[in-house]
Parts: sequence; structure tokens; C-alpha cells
Amino acid sequence: MSERVLVSQLKSLEDGPVSVSGWVETVRDQKKVQFVILRDETGAVQLVNPATRPPAEGAEVTEPQDADALALTETISALATGTFLTVRGALKHDERVKLGGVEIKIGSLEIAAAANPETPIAADSSPDKRMDWRFLDLRQRRNNLIFRVQTTFEHALRTYWIERDYIEVHSPKLMASPSESNAELFALEYFNDQTAYLAQSPQFFKQMAQSAGFGKIFEIAPAFRADPSFTSRHATEFTSIDAEISWVDSHEDVARMQEELLQFAFQAVADKHGAEVQELFGVEVQVPAVPFPRIPLAEALEIVKARGYEVPRTDGDLDPEGERQIAAHVLETYGHQFVFITDYHPEIRAFYHMRDEETGLTKSYDLLFNGVEITTGAQREHRVDVLIEQAKEKGLDPAHLDFYLDFFRFGAPPHGGFGMGLARVLMLLLGESSIREVTFLFRGPTRLAP
Repeated sequence: MSERVLVSQLKSLEDGPVSVSGWVETVRDQKKVQFVILRDETGAVQLVNPATRPPAEGAEVTEPQDADALALTETISALATGTFLTVRGALKHDERVKLGGVEIKIGSLEIAAAANPETPIAADSSPDKRMDWRFLDLRQRRNNLIFRVQTTFEHALRTYWIERDYIEVHSPKLMASPSESNAELFALEYFNDQTAYLAQSPQFFKQMAQSAGFGKIFEIAPAFRADPSFTSRHATEFTSIDAEISWVDSHEDVARMQEELLQFAFQAVADKHGAEVQELFGVEVQVPAVPFPRIPLAEALEIVKARGYEVPRTDGDLDPEGERQIAAHVLETYGHQFVFITDYHPEIRAFYHMRDEETGLTKSYDLLFNGVEITTGAQREHRVDVLIEQAKEKGLDPAHLDFYLDFFRFGAPPHGGFGMGLARVLMLLLGESSIREVTFLFRGPTRLAP
């Protein structure tokens, strides 16, 4: 058996015998010649077969026909889109072939798994219909690229952190108590009549690592929110990108780390996939300059108001339209896709965010990318007595947080970190309209399968 060659490798090979495997994308079954477009995980190639047809009824047969050639022609005629197969044949370079400048003359064809002839989705199918048949939807080159970009992006994040001596952790996703608040929790039965909760974030355990003396840590892992939202940027299960570092002076140390991290990761995506992203998504991967602009929340609200939009929310935070407006201002003023919104009031921040002793505002930020929040970051409160009081202010019972508070009763360094949604970053990077398009299998209030 010939060794399988990936489609992406064909261009570099010399003419001659070759074996490729993949699935049928299209078949053009002409009278004298048959063309099959075969796609694998790296690209598509044109296969060609001179058709051998049985003689028309009543026609004179002057030469015996090749039974193998007849059978091959009939097999190709019957191929359904999506059939997985292996082809062995002769590779030929030909600049006239639009698809990669190479083609393969079929010698033999072996079907691994035939597809049903009726495909359940089409190019104009609704998003829900496509999600029902996600494995078919993902066969498109465009969707394949999404997850290659994701792989490069995550690898770059890890590279940045590992080169700077960060430790990767894997925190538990089953918890005995909430990680953020009593809301948006998925509860499930556990052993010995206990109730467990799916982790909303690794927040508490990221901070535990600081008390453990790890210094700098990161995690890329699932998180869960029982949030019945149907927006383009919410999911009940998502991938959270988290980092936490010790010995910070303020949230600015965290922000500087994150902007460097994103610049590094975007550069990796641009270098490896920039041209293909431009071709398939019509989007230029722009590597952000550092530092990113910073705007205090109070100033941001005034800027948005001056642009003709007044945020209607009573909690004092930017709403989605407010985020879009301040992002438009930053793009017009600074030519930048990113902006840190800083100095949030304690009422709209978690109890563990440290507060500035002079202003009373939290040492925290939200990071907006193309008008959408992708991150919350902050310096954490590491003094246990202050933590207890701030928890009480939020209506939380310190007794229910005892295991968390223990992390700080035996010493803890000043620290801070951030949490960032992977799907939101990919959605905005590729100019997609919903995180569903950039999530391998989306989970939302009405979707638990496939």
C-alpha cells in the first residue's frame, strides 16, 4: 500500500505514483471524462478519470472493453458527496489546473465509507439547521480554518507564558460551592447526597495558586454559566483563558501582561494564517500595537453620551451599544481595535476586586475588542479581613466562603489576573456574527446536542 500523502504536500512532489485519502466534495460526470474534487484536512485536489462507458444498445463492439475501467467509471458515477475514500493514481503537475496546479489520474479507488446521497444541509441552511449537522458543516474549508486559527492562537498563548516561566494548572470543574456567586450555577447530584456545581470560572483556584507560591499561572479550560441568554456572545459552556500573577502593584501590571500576550498571539495568527483569513473571511488580521488605550469608565460614559447615546442601565456600566460607541471613538481617535475600560465602582464588581484607597473604585478593567467585552481583569484583594468585609457588603455569607478565605489566612502575595473568552476573541478576530460559528459544538439554553 502506498503511503498516504496530504493534499497540501502534492505541490512539492514530483510527478508519479501517489495515494491520497479524503472525502468527495463534488463530482462532474461527463461523457468522456470524470472529475472528482477530493478534500482532506489540508486542502482539495482534482482527480480525473477517462470515462469508459458500456456501448449503447445496438452499437457495434469492435474491441473488448476493460472490465476494471468500466467498474471504476460506474463507481465514480455513483459517488455521493461526503463519501470517504482512498485514491491511488498518477500525480501530474499542470498549470492549467486551477485547483493547485496539480491533478491525479485515478488508478484505483477504495471507498472507506459511503455517504447517503441526500445531504441534509446546504450553503443557505439556517444556523440552527447547520448546528444540527455540525460535523457536515465543519467540512467546509472556511470552518476548518477557524480551528486552525484557534490552534495557532492557543499555542501562541502557551508559548508566551511558558517562555516567561508560567505554570499551567488544571483546576477542578466540580465544586462544592459557587466560584463567583449563587447565580448562574449548574447543580448536579454528587456522592453521599451532596450537591456539586459546575465551575463558573477557575477564579478561586487561580488565587489559591498564588497562596501556594506558584507566582505566575495560566489555564485554558471549560467553564459553565447557567445563563439563559440568547445573544451572539453567550454560551452555557465555553472555553475560558485565565492567568494570575503574584507581586503586582495594581491592575496595570495585569493589563500590560495581557496586551503583550495578545500582540504575541495575533502576530502568530497573522504570520501563519493571515493570507487565508483574508481570502476566506475578507478580514485582515491586524496585530495590535502596545500599549492599548486606557479610558476610565466615568470618562467613557461621558464620551458615549457626547456621541449621542446615553447608557440606560442603572448599574453604571456600559451596555452593548455603549461598548460599540466607545470602541468607535477609540478607533477614530487612536486607530486601535482594543481599549481597556478601567476604574469600576465596587457595586458592579466582584467582592474580591481590590479597591483604591483614595478613590474607592476598584483596581480593575474590562478589555473591549472591536466593541465587545472579551476580558475582565483586576488586582485581587489578598487581605483576609478586607475580603470578609467586602463579601458581606455583597450579601455573601463568609461561612459559605470559608474554604476560599482559608487561602489567605496563612499568607498571600499581592496578585491579580484576568479571564478571557476564547470564542469571543475568535468571533471578533474573524469578523463572524456569533460565537456559535467559532465553537466546535455550541451549548446554549436550547442546544444540548449533538
